[in-house]
Amino acid sequence: MIDLYTWGTPNGRKVSIMLEAIGAKYQAFTVNILKDEQFLPDFIKISPNNKIPAIVDSEGPNGEPISLFETGAILLYLGEKSGKFIPTELIKRYEMMEWLMWQMGGFGPFLGQAHHFNRFAPKEVPYALERYNSEAQRLWRVLDKRLANREYVVDQLSIADFAIYPWAARYEWQKITLKDYPNVKSWMERMLTLEAVQKGMMVPDNN
Repeated sequence: MIDLYTWGTPNGRKVSIMLEAIGAKYQAFTVNILKDEQFLPDFIKISPNNKIPAIVDSEGPNGEPISLFETGAILLYLGEKSGKFIPTELIKRYEMMEWLMWQMGGFGPFLGQAHHFNRFAPKEVPYALERYNSEAQRLWRVLDKRLANREYVVDQLSIADFAIYPWAARYEWQKITLKDYPNVKSWMERMLTLEAVQKGMMVPDNN
């Protein structure tokens, strides 16, 4: 059994999609970041950086429990444990790593800033809006070009797709017009046909 500590954010949903995709037995526990529950001592023991999601696998390496934070590490762990959604061909594996790191380093942090300044900042900050919305558009263009003539980010469905999709799904928060990125739009429609994506995007079910 895997315990998932999460909230209804793109980062949280990366992991719930992956857990659904590999058919893992797991239970989800909410960490209400709106009430600062990520700073509670018990959660900090699992996630020292005070961020969701985090997992505890009671049957980790050598049958010993393991806890993990940071979504990239969690996705790689689950992919390696299950033997699924990590390409076996070496070049494709490195391509998957490239796009996973692209999401973690750009198509996540910058879109998160766009979310903040577009929706949650107490007052409008024109410089920040220009900076983060422009960068969001640039990142979407990169993804759109990558998905030209491809069904998935590295041709076959992988953890890179699971990492990117939940952030793309909040395109309206980024002031993105989806029709301007037809290849991403088609990919998102394919992703949404997957049962694992449908179920994973609903975790936790009370948020």
